[in-house]
Amino acid sequence: MAPHPIAEIASYHAHIYFDGPEQRAIALTLRDQIAERFSVSLGRVYDRLIGPHARAMYQISFDVATFAQLVPWLMLNRQGLAILVHPNTGRERTDHLSHGVWLGEILPILNEEMLSDSTEAEDARVPNTTPTLTP
Repeated sequence: MAPHPIAEIASYHAHIYFDGPEQRAIALTLRDQIAERFSVSLGRVYDRLIGPHARAMYQISFDVATFAQLVPWLMLNRQGLAILVHPNTGRERTDHLSHGVWLGEILPILNEEMLSDSTEAEDARVPNTTPTLTP
């Protein structure tokens, strides 16, 4: 099989997971810190299971250029939270299950059948943050 070109990656998602009130507070503080430092689109906070995710979470959508700054920052500042970072290539199932990288605990992906492998790659959502600090 021929290698996939990295040009297939239209954008990235990072899913920040939390379990219980203490981790939720940490996750929300981390969310504020991300918003202060990076031009990203912060998704809604879900206090329940949603989609294929095995824990409460929120999603961050960001462009390819932001990856090199945001992901290393998350590596150093995740404060024990589990984070899944995956590309958006239009193959949701493969992106979540095979192409993603985990920071911290590796969680199961639920309901794999709901993830398609034949959708259009998702461009980064319009940022809803305005950074005021440097990473």
